[in-house]
Amino acid sequence: MSLQRPPPSRVFVELVPWADRGQENNLITGGETRPNVCRPFSSTQAQAATREVHVSGTAEVSASPDRAQVAVRVSSTKEAASEAKKSVGRRLDYIMQCLQQQGLQVCLTFTEFGKMQNICNFLVEKLDSSVVISPPQFYHTPGSVENLRRQACLVAVENAWRKAQEVCNLVGQTLGKPLLIKEEETKEWDGQPDNHQSSSSSLTVQQKIKSATIHAASKVLITFEVRGKEKKKKHL
Repeated sequence: MSLQRPPPSRVFVELVPWADRGQENNLITGGETRPNVCRPFSSTQAQAATREVHVSGTAEVSASPDRAQVAVRVSSTKEAASEAKKSVGRRLDYIMQCLQQQGLQVCLTFTEFGKMQNICNFLVEKLDSSVVISPPQFYHTPGSVENLRRQACLVAVENAWRKAQEVCNLVGQTLGKPLLIKEEETKEWDGQPDNHQSSSSSLTVQQKIKSATIHAASKVLITFEVRGKEKKKKHL
């Protein structure tokens, strides 16, 4: 009795490239699935994982008022109106002469607060009670607040960069280019006198300047690229 020959068997083999990742579960001939295979990373994929350092930086800056103005009121009492007008005119001419000698504008807008105090004290001393000089009012020129905000942001960025530089130096790495710069918080506020007096007329000039001083603060978050320590090339 002759033995029956077994039916022929077929074997399916598929060669998958090592760099072809993420295709382990694709269907192949016959509806079968390819088993999961662990493959090493390619060199390009290994370089794709960028090393980063995330740091924050804060800064607070302030600016004193750069302008001050005062009002001068001149009055005179005479028996005749013409005489009173002449008296006021003479006093105004004297005030104008004093201001012009100091190179100041007629509107009494001061940029040098020391010169302002000297002029006011001089006029009060030389003229009688018919001349009244109002207390100085301090203020900021237009755009000074926005300039202060920008200055605070730039200083915060510089502080964050210095922090990241020190961190990389500590761990033996090289700080790369910034990948993200984001200003997280910004605020500004006015200064307040230490004694919190309710009446501004009772404050000294220095207290008024301090009260009119503006402050600005900024907080930034920066992400830097981290590179390996650069090797120095030896010159033969």
